[in-house]
Amino acid sequence: MSAGRLLSVLLLLQSRGRISARGIADELDVSVRTAYRDLARLQTAGVPIYAEPGRGGGYQLLDGYRTRLTGMSEGEARALFFAGLPGPAADLGLTAEVTAARLKLLAALPTGPREEAERTAAVFHLDAPGWYREPEQTPYLPLFVDAVLTRSAVDVRYRRWRAPQEVQRRLRPYGLVLKSGVWYLVAATESRTATYRVTQVLDAVLSDERFDRPQDFDLGAYWTSYLEDFQTRRFTGTATIRLSPRGRRRLPDNVPPEVVRAVDSTATAVGDDGWVEAVIPTESTAHACGELLRLGIDVEVVAPAELRQAMADTVGVLSRAYGLA
Repeated sequence: MSAGRLLSVLLLLQSRGRISARGIADELDVSVRTAYRDLARLQTAGVPIYAEPGRGGGYQLLDGYRTRLTGMSEGEARALFFAGLPGPAADLGLTAEVTAARLKLLAALPTGPREEAERTAAVFHLDAPGWYREPEQTPYLPLFVDAVLTRSAVDVRYRRWRAPQEVQRRLRPYGLVLKSGVWYLVAATESRTATYRVTQVLDAVLSDERFDRPQDFDLGAYWTSYLEDFQTRRFTGTATIRLSPRGRRRLPDNVPPEVVRAVDSTATAVGDDGWVEAVIPTESTAHACGELLRLGIDVEVVAPAELRQAMADTVGVLSRAYGLA
């Protein structure tokens, strides 16, 4: 019997309200029989669990029964999700709550586990933003946190890439996502659910409107689907290129992973000097030209003709700029 698993069952009952034995088994990756045994052990230990029979039934705790962390406020409990993420916690306006929650958790632990927790915290640090760029400024992020938690609609002025660039929207926020140091808001309008880069919000004001978030909306599943769709829409064409051995070594530092994988899977030797020919995905002629020029003399575009011409035109402009033509 795992004491940790019993605690997980208890926390599932507390957080879900009602859940079937099958639901517990699926969540904890155990058999249904094990879930029934764990429920029985909790009941034997005095935890007031009762079963609701019939369709839509399941197990739940007696109303009013909750396990509590001593003295922890609602805001501090939310902050637990970011206890190991000081940067994101600061972005969300939860620095004080994270600090208070950490101190209360440490105070509640026995000496041995407390010392181990402090040692662990001392040897792990998360720095989310990528190299060679400043952290993005997100002045409206705390407002979106409030909107997500209180289910309040927000009126925003947003800058997008296509015309008209500045638009007004009433958004009903479903959640926030941190991707490679960049915050995104997932929100619904009257017609669809979409993703908004928080730094592109020029103005935001909480409205008086309250909304119900769809019960079947799963933020993680939505984000996975969004990324897959983004990748599908991102690459609109292909190009045939030739790479020197040095160009192939430099490839991972200059192009996206999808391009590297494409070279690895399609490369064929051309001649005896180590050069290879491969087919890569491209976003647009201009974008591909900019990326491939980073490789200098170690790459040659074979096709399509418009990309080859764009490369030649750019090289020609550079040559004239340096007085070589």
